[in-house]
Amino acid sequence: MDAFLDAISKFIAADLRTATPLLLAGLGIVFSERAGVVNIGVEGMMLVGALAGVLGSYFFGSVWMGTLVAMICSGIIGLLFAYLSVSVKANQIVIGAAINILGLGLTTSFARTVFGVNTAPPKIDSFSRIQIPVLSDIPYLGTAFFQSNALVFIAILLVPIASFVMFRTDVGLKVRAVGEHPKACDTVGINVYLVRYLTIVFSGIMSGVAGAYVSMGLLSFFTENMIAGRGFMALAAVIFGKYRPAGVLVAALVFGAAEALQFRLQAAGTSIPFQFLLMLPYVLTILALAGFVGKARKPAASARPYEKE
Repeated sequence: MDAFLDAISKFIAADLRTATPLLLAGLGIVFSERAGVVNIGVEGMMLVGALAGVLGSYFFGSVWMGTLVAMICSGIIGLLFAYLSVSVKANQIVIGAAINILGLGLTTSFARTVFGVNTAPPKIDSFSRIQIPVLSDIPYLGTAFFQSNALVFIAILLVPIASFVMFRTDVGLKVRAVGEHPKACDTVGINVYLVRYLTIVFSGIMSGVAGAYVSMGLLSFFTENMIAGRGFMALAAVIFGKYRPAGVLVAALVFGAAEALQFRLQAAGTSIPFQFLLMLPYVLTILALAGFVGKARKPAASARPYEKE
């Protein structure tokens, strides 16, 4: 029985770790989606954040400086996305796809330029596990919930904060109103362009933190295309969670559990071909979207550029 409970507690801890990048990116997407912007460029923004975080940690010797650099760089990519989609009024889906391609190309080129191709990865400062006093000593529960790195705890704390901002403040009201009826918002003096700009940049910043977590929390260096579809999974988590921060948390835990399970099954030496195990998170994402996408009501002005009269 003890062995079973220990295995469950370790699995929950692994689920929280693998769900964290989806949750961080998803919380940013919630705000841009609620403002009427479909940001499928999160994958590229996360890639930029992953490399920028490693570069920042490598040159400054601090994981937190690396995270700050990741936030700035991905925020700049978000600003580019905002300019093209809001000011230029280009198709948001096309621009998002272009950002993903740009992110892959930029990170591959910069990583090879700075670190080379065949060299051994240098040591960088990365996120270490934190044990919360007293709570971490609780049998099983301590291992599951109170022994992880700082960004896991921060991501969970951001869920109620994001919910409060979205549904209990004037800022959240303006964001939701812009996503539902931008023309009416413009009529009463709300700057639709500014709201969309800020939410997209915020989405980029959160994607940068998520990418930095992947390269310095789940791993300890950057590898090409290491995000591996997590940006799309974060977008799926937002739809699955019905564009609400709490719903994104639940969805991220579900998708994270699938990823944690495939790691466990591979480590256990199961006879199932590893290619099928690698498919688990993506198959679950597709099934979740197939079952919930019709039930999640997106903002009325979603993906529609606003033309100021």
